[in-house]
Amino acid sequence: MKKLRYGNTNTFYIDGNNGGLLVDTDYAGTLFSFFKAIKTASIDIHDISYILATHYHPDHIGIVSELQKLGITLLIADVQKSSVHFSDEIFFRDKRLNYNPIDDSISKVISCSESRDFLRNIGIDGEIIHTPSHSEDSVSLILNNGSCFVGDTEPLEYLEAYENNIKLKNDWNNILSFNPKRIFYAHVNEKILL
Repeated sequence: MKKLRYGNTNTFYIDGNNGGLLVDTDYAGTLFSFFKAIKTASIDIHDISYILATHYHPDHIGIVSELQKLGITLLIADVQKSSVHFSDEIFFRDKRLNYNPIDDSISKVISCSESRDFLRNIGIDGEIIHTPSHSEDSVSLILNNGSCFVGDTEPLEYLEAYENNIKLKNDWNNILSFNPKRIFYAHVNEKILL
C-alpha cells in the first residue's frame, strides 16, 4: 500500500496481483499533481486498474473522469449508484475546471456482498462495507492484513463525543468487527490499533 498526498485528500494505492486499486482522488484540477505523486511513489499509471471512491463528495472524486479516459475503471458499490453525480453541479460552477462528469456506462457496479470475490480476482484480500455515517453513499475498504480505509468517517477517538450518533457507532462497531490494525483516513493521519 502506498499513500499519496497531492492535495487535501489522502489517496491510497493498493497493489493486487492482477491489478491495482486506487482509493479516492482529490479535487478536480489536480491531475498534474496526481501524476507527480504517482511518479514519486514509483507507480505507473498502467498499474492502476480500478478506482474506489469512499464517497462522492468533490474532494474524493475530482479526477475520476480523467482517469477513466486513461482506461482506469471506476468501481461503484451498489449503495453509491444514486450519488455518483452528486458533485457535478459543484464542479460545473467553476468553468476553469473544465470538468467532465463520471461516465457511469464504463464503470463496474458491484454489491458490497460480492466485493470480497471481486477483490480476490484482482489479487486483493478484503471487502467493501457500507459505512453511511458520513454520507449515505460512504463505504470503507477492509483488507485482510488489517488495513482499513474509512474515508471521512469520523475518527474512532471522537466516538465518545457523539453520544447520540447511532450511525457512527454502528459504523465503528462494523469496522471493528474485522479487527483492523491500521485505520487510514482521508484527511487525518492513520491510527494504529493495538
